[in-house]
Amino acid sequence: MEFQLTEDQRALQQAARKYAREVVRPKAAHYDETATFPRDLLATAFELGLLNMAAPTEYGGVGLSHLDQTIVAEELSWGCAGVATSIIANDLANLPIILHGSEDQKKRLLSHFAERLKFSSFCLTEPEAGSDVANMQTTARREGDEYVINGAKCFITNGGHAEQYTVFATVDKTKKHKGITCFVVEGRPKGLSVSKHENKMGQRASDTVSLTFEDVRVPVANRIGEEGQGFAIAMATLDNSRPLTAMFSVGIARAALEHSMEYASQRKTFGKPIIEHQAIQFMIADMAMNTHAARMLTYESAWLLDQGQRNTLQSSYAKSFAADMAMKVATDAVQVYGGYGYIKEYPVEKLMRDAKLIQVYEGTSQVQRLVIAKELFR
Repeated sequence: MEFQLTEDQRALQQAARKYAREVVRPKAAHYDETATFPRDLLATAFELGLLNMAAPTEYGGVGLSHLDQTIVAEELSWGCAGVATSIIANDLANLPIILHGSEDQKKRLLSHFAERLKFSSFCLTEPEAGSDVANMQTTARREGDEYVINGAKCFITNGGHAEQYTVFATVDKTKKHKGITCFVVEGRPKGLSVSKHENKMGQRASDTVSLTFEDVRVPVANRIGEEGQGFAIAMATLDNSRPLTAMFSVGIARAALEHSMEYASQRKTFGKPIIEHQAIQFMIADMAMNTHAARMLTYESAWLLDQGQRNTLQSSYAKSFAADMAMKVATDAVQVYGGYGYIKEYPVEKLMRDAKLIQVYEGTSQVQRLVIAKELFR
C-alpha cells in the first residue's frame, strides 16, 4: 500500500496549483460577483492540458488516470470551485462516449475537442427527474435513421456555451429506467433552445442553464450503446465522476483551512492571537483532520477505477463524506473569522456558498447514503 505521490504526480500537482494560484484566484472574486463565464481562464486551462483530462490520448485527450485527475481537481477547486466545475464539465459529458462509445463514435465525437477550445454538456437532470432519474420525461422517438427528441433539461453546466450535448431520453416511459437511452447531440440543431444563466448562490463562475428540445433530430449513429442502456451508462459515468466531485470538496476545505490558519495567527483577542485559544485550535484541528480523511477516501475511490474495479460504494463514501465535510469546514471558517467572515471582502463566505452545491449536485448527500445502504446489503 503506497501513500506517496509519484514524481510525475507531484509535478502535475504543482502545475495545477500554479494555474490555480496565478490564473484562477486573482479573478475568482470577479467571476463570482458578476456570475459571468470565465472563458479566458478555461482557455488557459486548455493550453495547459487541464481540460479534457479523461479523454484518451489517441482521441486527442490528456489521458490522465483517475487518481491523477483527482489530484488536479483538488487544486482547481482550491482556486475556485465554480471554475473547476466548468473545467471538468467536458469530462463528465464525454465519459459516456469514453466508457460505452464505439470506436467510430470515439474518433468522431471526442477528437475535435483537441483541435480548439470547445465545451460539452452532460444532460441528465430534469425538473421532475433529479434524484428520481426513472421519472424522466424527455422522450426519443425513432424515425428511420434518426431519433426525434422532445423534452427539457435543467441545471446543465456549460449549457449556454456548449457545442455538443450528451443527452439522456426515454424511448418508452412505461419502462421507467429500462427505457432510458443515451444520445450525443452535435452543435445547436434546430429545436434546441437555451434559457438564461441561473442566478446561483455559489459556484457562480459556472454557467448553469435549462435546455428545451423540440423535435431535435439526432442520427442513430449518435446513440451511445443500445436502447434502454442509458440508465446503466449514466450510473457508470457518475461512478467515474464522483471522485472528482468529492475532490472539489477537499479543495474548498483546504482553502478554508488555510485562510482560517492565516487569519487566526493574525487576529488578536484578549491580548493574544486567537490561534492560542483552545476553542479555535480544536476547530482548526477538526478542519485539518476531516479534510485529510476526505482526501484519502477520494484517492481510494479513484484508485479502484484505475485498477479496473467497481467503485460504486467507495465513490459514494467519498462524495457524501467530502461534501458534508466541506460544508462544515467552510462554515467553521466563517466562524473563525467572526463578523468579517460574513463579509464578501473576505474569502471564506464564498467558500461556504461554493461548498453547499456539492451536497446537491451529482447525487445529493441523501442519495449517496441510499446508494451506500444498497451496496452494503448487496
